[in-house]
Amino acid sequence: MSKPTRRIVTGHDKAGKGIIISDSHAKNIMKKSSRPGVSLTNIWQTNEFPNKPSNSKDADQEFIMFPESKGTVLRVSEFEPQEDGKQAIDGKSYFADLGVGETSIVSDRHPFMHRSETIDYAIILEGEITLLLDDNEVDLKAGDIVVQQGTSHAWVNKGDKICRVAFILMGAIIETISDN
Repeated sequence: MSKPTRRIVTGHDKAGKGIIISDSHAKNIMKKSSRPGVSLTNIWQTNEFPNKPSNSKDADQEFIMFPESKGTVLRVSEFEPQEDGKQAIDGKSYFADLGVGETSIVSDRHPFMHRSETIDYAIILEGEITLLLDDNEVDLKAGDIVVQQGTSHAWVNKGDKICRVAFILMGAIIETISDN
């Protein structure tokens, strides 16, 4: 029997605020009797993403925070514990130092709130972390997976151990949501 995989999917409400639209176990599971003991779980899929493989050493390129609209980035991030859940640092300056100051969102919620033109798959590898959205949050642990769809968010390690997260960032066209 396969272990259920928790999947958290973010989206936007009518006002454009980041929300949790689903927090459940992934249900798209394939098991075949021709290969006992193996199960495949599709966490999320898209029908289009034009890209073709190459033999280049893409990892040797200059570091980028976020991919272009048709690009991807695979990254493992480590988050050290934050005693009070916030750091006494200017989030806007941090994102500017990374070359992506335009993604920073000045918010009382957390100094590292940001929004990028990407769809991100975040896989919690070890430790625990909290995903903050505009008005809510979700606690995550190793094995949880988040589908982050261009919402305003921040990652906060409220625990006492390092948290490692694998991110697959895919360039996207994120439209502004309004009350229309």
